Amino acid sequence: MPTYEYACTECGDRTEVVQSISDAPLTTCTVCGGRLRKVFSPVGIVFKGSGFYRTDSRGKPAKTDGDKAKKPADTTAKTASDGGGSASTTKPAEKSA
Repeated sequence: MPTYEYACTECGDRTEVVQSISDAPLTTCTVCGGRLRKVFSPVGIVFKGSGFYRTDSRGKPAKTDGDKAKKPADTTAKTASDGGGSASTTKPAEKSA
């Protein structure tokens, strides 16, 4: 349950009260019987940085089937460079004698 701080407008007495959010706010001072007002203060937590995402606190993912799928792609690239005739394969330039 949240803690609220109240200040008396007449005597200046400050009181902290633990109340439920649905409870009615206090209105009279217990010391002098004057009118109370809620005191608002900065929050206790501050987020700094470019942003926070739900994946920030998670560990590194374990190896999955996606990692195994990369191996066949690597072997395919090697066979294409061995003379498979792939257009994306670059061969070293030959020097003229």
